[in-house]
Amino acid sequence: MDPVTATTATPATATLDVSGLAFAYPDGHQALFGVDFTVGRGERVALLGPNGAGKTTLVLHLNGILSGGAGTVTVAGLPVGKKHMAEIRRRVGIVFQDPDDQLFMPTVREDVAFGPAAAGMRGPELEARVMKALGQVGMAEFADRPPHHLSFGQRRRVAVATVLAMEPEILVLDEPSSNLDPASRRELADILRSLDVTVLMVTHDLPYALELCPRALILSEGVIAADGATGELLADEALMGEHRLELPFGFDPKSVKAGS
Repeated sequence: MDPVTATTATPATATLDVSGLAFAYPDGHQALFGVDFTVGRGERVALLGPNGAGKTTLVLHLNGILSGGAGTVTVAGLPVGKKHMAEIRRRVGIVFQDPDDQLFMPTVREDVAFGPAAAGMRGPELEARVMKALGQVGMAEFADRPPHHLSFGQRRRVAVATVLAMEPEILVLDEPSSNLDPASRRELADILRSLDVTVLMVTHDLPYALELCPRALILSEGVIAADGATGELLADEALMGEHRLELPFGFDPKSVKAGS
């Protein structure tokens, strides 16, 4: 099947531009075979694909955690590499699947302050940045609580706040809806819709992708196999079957307005 193409930004206007990205691990496993896509400022894009497609490898290239392969990644015109690494890591914030990988300080306030403080921010400016980020995720009243006293959903929101405190241009979320109860899932969706930031969401939760992201990329066997309107991709049964993607039983993607 021919890929669906729907590129919405040119490299000149893109917040994120990935071109020819290929990567092999030291053991010889080739994870990416030449990935190309652009994301424009303010877009919410879902990155979909079966296990082993290369999604995590791709995400770890976006702020230089992984490097050394072929091709380029450019963020707001800056190539990802040693020269601009500090600025790239400020501009690209990754929220990992397990919030406990990001929360390690005695209080919520200290966790959210950690990144800006490490960048040199102090005093009232730091406090204002922390409270703004916590306010964005509805967690300001929990600033002095130990993170381990919070529910899983609350910890995930604090993890998002730790990234927002750096005022990134791109927010990358790894399986943001996993292990959330329905209320927490809805609350996080409302938060993500309210943010003035570019979002790249890696998820197996296809209804969540459809709800939040007007556009989706399907990464399969290390290449972008499709790029288009989320609802159209999810409604293409042949495309879904070819790339081992399955909707929940009875779910009709045509019943939901993508990114609404």
